[in-house]
This record gives sequence, structure tokens and C-alpha cells, in this order.
Amino acid sequence: MAGDAGSGALRELLVVFAVAVAGLLLAMVAAFAPWHPAPGAAVPAELVGLHAPTGPGDPAGDGPG
Repeated sequence: MAGDAGSGALRELLVVFAVAVAGLLLAMVAAFAPWHPAPGAAVPAELVGLHAPTGPGDPAGDGPG
């Protein structure tokens, strides 16, 4: 009877360990996967446009262009 409880606990610990390892692997894939588009590929739509800040020598304050 005590052997049954021990094997069930071991199996549960192995499942928890396997899920933790799978989660770490997924997190590493998400962290280290290339997020920039490949050369020649279509550029995805941008949510925010990037603009250069205005400099102190811009009298109109509208940037370099």
C-alpha cells in the first residue's frame, strides 16, 4: 500500500517537471526567435510610425525634413 502512494507521487512529480521543462523551452523559443522580417519578405504592418525627434536648430520644430 505504501509502495502505491510512492509511485503515484513520483509520477506526479515527473509530470510537473515535464510541464516545467516544456514551459521553459517555449519561453526560450519566444525570447530568442528572430522577430525581425527576413530579407526579401513582406514587411508586416506597423502599429506605430517612428519619427526622428526635432533638434535644437529646427526653427519650425518639424524635424529634419
